[in-house]
Amino acid sequence: MLWNLRIRAAERGIWKSAQMRRMLADAGLEISAGKMSSWWAGTPATMRLEELDVLCSVLACTPTDLMSPEPDKVAARRPLATETVNGNNQDHGSGGGVSPVVTPRFGRPRSEPPL
Repeated sequence: MLWNLRIRAAERGIWKSAQMRRMLADAGLEISAGKMSSWWAGTPATMRLEELDVLCSVLACTPTDLMSPEPDKVAARRPLATETVNGNNQDHGSGGGVSPVVTPRFGRPRSEPPL
């Protein structure tokens, strides 16, 4: 997602993160200077929906004004070749006896049992 906080803030005449932080506090959202800095300087890794709701209220915008999808980045994360665990993409004619290594999405690689 492309984070557009500074653009939306500038459209409302807000040029400094401290000013944005005070406005959020006036609306009932007390956040640390560090958190405000991370929102201001780049894309936040996480954000609570309550925070997003107050932010949108203060900026008189919607979440879609603050975030824009980046489909090219999503496509770039996809693996180039799909390997199946059941061996559909393996060469069955070699008979080399070596088990291929299957890397699970999380954790350590494991050896697949021979066919």
